[in-house]
Amino acid sequence: MDKNLKTSATITCPRCGFIKKEKMPMDACQFFYKCTNCGELLKSKEGECCVFCSYSDSKCPPKQIDAAIKDKVNDN
Repeated sequence: MDKNLKTSATITCPRCGFIKKEKMPMDACQFFYKCTNCGELLKSKEGECCVFCSYSDSKCPPKQIDAAIKDKVNDN
């Protein structure tokens, strides 16, 4: 596993602005997230794979891995 892989992210609710650090799934994209403050059910934005890619400070692990592979291929 890449030592630079982020496994947690800070997600921000677009409705109430509540910020919470959450662990991201390693092997899947998370399509929904319920804000623990206001109860809003977040869905990924159009064109984004998951709620972390849409509302957090980091892309999800699968997207991070894809980007690292593309970078490695481009470097060769």
